[in-house]
Amino acid sequence: MSAPGKGPRGVVPAVAVIDGEGVLIGWTRAAEELTGYPGADVLGRPATLLLQPDPTTPPRDRPPRAPEPGTPEDAAPQPSALASSAPQPSAVEGGAAGREGPGEGAAEEAAAPASSAPQHSTPQPGAPANSAPQRNAPQHSAPARGASGEGGPEDAAPASSAPQHSAAGRGAAGRGVGGREGPGEGAPEDVAPASSAPPHSAPQHSVPEGGGVGWEGDTGIPAGGPDARAGLVEVRRRDGARVVVRVEVAPLATERAGESWLVSAIPAADDLSGGTGSLLESLIAHFPVAMAIWDTDLRCVWLNGAAERLERVFPHYHLGRSLTDPVPGVDTEAAQEAMRRVIADGTPMIDREARWAAPDGSEALTLSTSLFRLEGVSGRPLGVCSLALDISHSRARDRLALLREASVRIGSTLDIRKTAQELADLAVPVLADYVTVDLSEETLPDAEPLQRLPATEASIPVFRRAGVASVHDGVPESLWPLGAAVFVPPDSPFTKVLASRRPHFEAVLDTSPGSWLDQDPDRARIIHGTGMHTLIIVPLEARGDILGVAVFVRNANPAPFTRDDLVLAEELVARAALSLDNARRYTRERTTALALQRELLPRELCGGSAVEVASRYLPSAVHEGVGGDWYDVIRLPGPRIALVVGDVTGHGINAAATMGRLRTAVRTLTYLELPPDELLAHLDRLVADESCGDLDAAGATCLYAVYDAATRRCTMAAAGHPPPAVVAPSGEVTFPALPSGTPIGLGMGAFESHSLDLDAGTLLALYTDGLIETRQADLDAGMARLGSALAGAVRMPTLEGLCAAVVGAIVGDGPAEDDVALLMARTRA
Repeated sequence: MSAPGKGPRGVVPAVAVIDGEGVLIGWTRAAEELTGYPGADVLGRPATLLLQPDPTTPPRDRPPRAPEPGTPEDAAPQPSALASSAPQPSAVEGGAAGREGPGEGAAEEAAAPASSAPQHSTPQPGAPANSAPQRNAPQHSAPARGASGEGGPEDAAPASSAPQHSAAGRGAAGRGVGGREGPGEGAPEDVAPASSAPPHSAPQHSVPEGGGVGWEGDTGIPAGGPDARAGLVEVRRRDGARVVVRVEVAPLATERAGESWLVSAIPAADDLSGGTGSLLESLIAHFPVAMAIWDTDLRCVWLNGAAERLERVFPHYHLGRSLTDPVPGVDTEAAQEAMRRVIADGTPMIDREARWAAPDGSEALTLSTSLFRLEGVSGRPLGVCSLALDISHSRARDRLALLREASVRIGSTLDIRKTAQELADLAVPVLADYVTVDLSEETLPDAEPLQRLPATEASIPVFRRAGVASVHDGVPESLWPLGAAVFVPPDSPFTKVLASRRPHFEAVLDTSPGSWLDQDPDRARIIHGTGMHTLIIVPLEARGDILGVAVFVRNANPAPFTRDDLVLAEELVARAALSLDNARRYTRERTTALALQRELLPRELCGGSAVEVASRYLPSAVHEGVGGDWYDVIRLPGPRIALVVGDVTGHGINAAATMGRLRTAVRTLTYLELPPDELLAHLDRLVADESCGDLDAAGATCLYAVYDAATRRCTMAAAGHPPPAVVAPSGEVTFPALPSGTPIGLGMGAFESHSLDLDAGTLLALYTDGLIETRQADLDAGMARLGSALAGAVRMPTLEGLCAAVVGAIVGDGPAEDDVALLMARTRA
């Protein structure tokens, strides 16, 4: 490896030399600045001192503690000649000084026994095999920096107990990156005796699996081949902080220390942002994806230009800022949880979508973020790399948003024409420049049959235009207005779509001679005049029925339709078709129920000589527009007349049919001239017998009154119905205390009659609960409103006008929540 030079953008690499047994023997000023350790604190000590311990690795059994200096085990006799002639390698290969512990001075260093120097002994002739001289690990004693020393015992040991190189071998001071012990370890007290070193042991350069920087066995010796190796390592600084560095290691042969290693380290942040002049640097600098690196404390240690530009909406894209740092208006709890999960289990998180807004609310972006764990050479997690892409304006996202909007906007009502127009409005301009929705006559039951319209020489009426939208004002592309019949040639894409039930797709619209447009000159003229150049026709199909077609055209947008556009058009049309079919079914049922109800209600009311009558019926705008409310006026023999108001529970065709049966039954029982309470009892038994105990059978409430003009007496009975309003000629409004009774259909027959004497000109108002009851008010409050409305309008010249005024005063211009039936009768003089 070449000598250390300038790193990225002028960064000076931190350089150290490690001998073959894992002991630091060289240290530069840049290394001191990177780690905070002066050379005096590290030279002669195991390199594992600088490696961050791995909390995920269980502690290993430590080797036996080294004996104190001067003990017999530590003072093995050495030949003095060899001791005096043995090479004395300096403890500071790089020129740095050693360090003593507190209270120790130079004199003690000078008095150290000769055995503390490295002893390079050779075998003695005739010596036993087991007593062969051993090559003791060199002891790198360091001269004192001062009498008082610096630091504490944790960073400095007495010179006489300098670490033995053999103790830094396998199983001594730690396991390197893969199994390091905690800070401060590797001190002399953890060093095994020199005799534990194998005789003439040489470092074994094992290559870590997968290449890169590794650590041999349990030593601080880098593993690698003859070439330089590189990788990421987490280093512990003297102050306890951690820093991720990029390390390059190469073998180095020295005359005095033998085979060693030259290690060069640069902080990863400087290395990633460095000006290496490589293609990778240019790629990262111009990469449109925001890239950032976060350490295990979730602190941003590096980011590229794209990430810096997103700081306005994500303030934590800032060097040195942690995701845990609070920023007003920004919630990073979910992001913190995601990063910690990736660090813990190593499983990447791909495409996590989140919306981020600037703290001042000026801007908001949707980012798709992916997270990957960064690992050191030992596989230990060093942090997280995040990749974030702004997808706020992506085409795919716009299409998904369009489909979401379609589920909300299309089918907001049960009106067929409005639903068709919603489809056209939604597709312009996101998908097409011009859209039409043409429906068959079966889908529009209230329209004039198309069969009655004459065909032209080349076209026949097939659809009616129900929806149209264009990017151009006035819709110049449309030949027919809304509601008009649409003519198409028998042999055209429109009829083929109806027959095949498959969409028609033309990326480039064929307008050449000989095409189907020859049969439709009017449409050909519009196509050429407005610049239509691409076409999609999709059938509107729901529940097996073809309801019509939707046509998508582009003329302002020069891009032709793609197959993806066809898929999107089919999705929109499928949603719209279901809504159209629901609206069609509702319209058909409502039309039938309204027709049935109109036929079942009395067409004309006649009070004869007894009373003047008028009525008003207002169908509900909420419950399908059809209910079971009814009223009737039945003339009896003599000057008598029966007045009836009823309300069947439920809505729709079933309620209307039940109302018709009850009205017929009441008329039949009335002709028997039964008293009101007996008539209701017969009606109750009749309905109960028909239901045969079916709890879901429709019930009803009813008010039945008989007025005899000869006696001016009115007798009435109620079956769960509110009492009538009685307006005296003076204008006073009262509600008689009428026994309410039980609803019709229960079979209990608990009804009572109540009689009133009415003066000439007295007004009776019979009504259903839809007039007085709302979600905001109960019956009592509704009856009070009715009384006020009657008192204010009693002077109206006609009963018809009075009915309209009362209903208008109570219901107003808004839709009625329930059916309203009002029957008024004024006694004649």
